[in-house]
Amino acid sequence: MKVLVVGGGGREHAILYKLSQSEKVTKLYCAPGNFGTRKLAESVPLKVMDKEGILDFSLKNNIDMVVVSPDDPLADGMVDYLEKGGIRAFGPCKDAARIESSKIFAKNLMKKYNIPTARYETFEDSESAVSFVKEMDTYPVVVKADGLALGKGVIIAHDFESAEYAIVSMMENKKFGASGTKIVIEEYLTGPEVTVLAFTDGKTLVPMVSSQDHKRAYDNDEGPNTGGMGAFSPSPVYSEEVAEICMRDIFMPTLEALNKEGIVYKGVIYFGLMITKDGPKVIEYNARFGDPEAQCVLARLDSDLYEIFDAIVERRLDGMEIKWKKEKACCVVLASGGYPGKYETGYEIFGVEQAERVGAYVFHAGTGGIDKCVTAGGRVLGVTALGKTLEEAILRAYKASAHISFKDMYYRKDIGRKFV
Repeated sequence: MKVLVVGGGGREHAILYKLSQSEKVTKLYCAPGNFGTRKLAESVPLKVMDKEGILDFSLKNNIDMVVVSPDDPLADGMVDYLEKGGIRAFGPCKDAARIESSKIFAKNLMKKYNIPTARYETFEDSESAVSFVKEMDTYPVVVKADGLALGKGVIIAHDFESAEYAIVSMMENKKFGASGTKIVIEEYLTGPEVTVLAFTDGKTLVPMVSSQDHKRAYDNDEGPNTGGMGAFSPSPVYSEEVAEICMRDIFMPTLEALNKEGIVYKGVIYFGLMITKDGPKVIEYNARFGDPEAQCVLARLDSDLYEIFDAIVERRLDGMEIKWKKEKACCVVLASGGYPGKYETGYEIFGVEQAERVGAYVFHAGTGGIDKCVTAGGRVLGVTALGKTLEEAILRAYKASAHISFKDMYYRKDIGRKFV
């Protein structure tokens, strides 16, 4: 089988890594890919939003499956477009991808079908949003842009001034463009956060192993929110009891809710959960693998990823047995200085081979270059390691990270460490 993966980040590198282990896959392509994905897949110089180009390339090269990985092309209906053009595609259709592309759609779905989540209100003008926050007078409060905002469209405001600033910057100053035209204001939930990704073909839902992401830029969960500075799997707070509650009250009700709305969801659902004193609640849905959670979770997958994708496309997931390695995983993100704000790129990266000799796998997220590997993004590399214990996985990931260097590189030193 010839497979094209759309995207060029760490998540796509992790997907390619697992697809490359399938006996059924003979050739891999990645559009646009990065310096690291070239070892596994032929790079295709197409942008992730180029539906026409990706369909044309797939038809000309007899591609058997296109894996649409990032949020933007999913929200834009790339899967629908490819299928209409006669190409098998993995990922949710445009209608299903709304669980991520519209926070308002997702919150209303949860409210309608009694899926546990934070109390909320939605707004289309800044004046009424500011008045609501003033009347509510409970802090922290969460302000969310309705649309996609590269994982940065959620602001936790600790007082009225910062809440007002968040509302005005989104709705009037267009900090996130059209994504902030409408917003959601919701209560602030407390408790440990857990991510559970799930495979689904619209009939059957199979949760993957749990993971935990670290969103803040600096140690001790300080600094601005980022796309994710590291992750580990499994989450120690996600017990068997919690897993059963989530399956009963959140996962299956979400699938059933989508079906009742006439939406067939085929792909991966990301459940961002908060384990509160009142039980697990949904913070957010994503319509795809999380990043960097995918690096940890897929490193632990012991089944053929292509076969799983194939079963989902053909809606026969109920016949699949999905196996997982017992080993734990840790991913440490090496970032460009200044990220998630302004940062420079084009710096040469050293030590990747030495890091992999230590026993880690280095997933490339923001890299480029022709003859030498250089930085090309905010999150540059995801150093991922397995271990018999979580502590061993963490130590191995950090030992490997110490071999890598590039100008202005920084990374958190505490990924997963408060749990060992």
